Amino acid sequence: MRSERATNCAKRPCCVGKVCRLFMLSLRGVRRYLSTVSRAQKYSMAPEAPQDPAAYCRELVRKHDYESFLISKFWPTGTLQDGYFAIKAFSTELAMIQDNVSVATIGAVRMQFWRDAVRDIYADKPPRHPVALALHRATQNASLPAYHLKRIVDARDEELRTTSYPTSDALVAHAESVSSSVLYLLLALRGLGGAEDLAHAASHLGTAQTLATLLWSLPHHAGQRRLPIPLDLSVFDFAVLANDHMLTAREVFKSTGGKVPAVAMPVFLAGVPVASFLEQLEQVNFDAFARSLAMRDWRLSWRIWSGYYRRVF
Repeated sequence: MRSERATNCAKRPCCVGKVCRLFMLSLRGVRRYLSTVSRAQKYSMAPEAPQDPAAYCRELVRKHDYESFLISKFWPTGTLQDGYFAIKAFSTELAMIQDNVSVATIGAVRMQFWRDAVRDIYADKPPRHPVALALHRATQNASLPAYHLKRIVDARDEELRTTSYPTSDALVAHAESVSSSVLYLLLALRGLGGAEDLAHAASHLGTAQTLATLLWSLPHHAGQRRLPIPLDLSVFDFAVLANDHMLTAREVFKSTGGKVPAVAMPVFLAGVPVASFLEQLEQVNFDAFARSLAMRDWRLSWRIWSGYYRRVF
């Protein structure tokens, strides 16, 4: 009995040690979780809103979506241009989440923040985030369907958990949810939300826009070990698919000689950078990793100006 007790006593420190180690591991896990939640909450609390949310959105677009910034010059100054920047800043903010978070939990919390923000914007209780405040102001000046904003959030949220798309149809559906939804909002901003022909053109243009963006960013995605292009498509096939959607969008305006209605032209200027990139890609024999593709097209400003006045994209 004594020897058995001695053995049990000898084992006890080992057991205590295991319990302590398990406790420490559990404590570290809790701390890590709390740290993640804390960082996410800082985002959810949002930055202190500046005096001019419109200026914040304008600068955000200028830094991270320069092509859209160039196009903004052709939107009437005032409430329409401010609304344009609010919508584009909203889209940009959501698009950057995937690259700005390393922990999936933080990305999920940020997406939830924007879901709640959209709900609160339409309840006239926008959070003190400059993009949310600018977007709320835009909804006061135009009839912007909340559905499209929610759809963008849902698509970007799904993007956090998707490293690739199995088929071209799946990718096209994603593209329509993201870029086409932005164009629908811009049409609504111009009071053209009920124009079915324009919405049809915007649907295909938005798809082409996303496909071209993925081709342009392919080196970046490859560096992150992501392959957004379906395995059954080559870069050439992918470019052809993008171009087909561009042609379908242009086909809508065939009856007017390819000319877009003047009031809708600021929306469809989004097609000019797409066409420019696809041309550049063809010039490098569809090598998506060619260094020249990473450089800004110095002719783009002129092409946007020309497209606006000729009413073509």
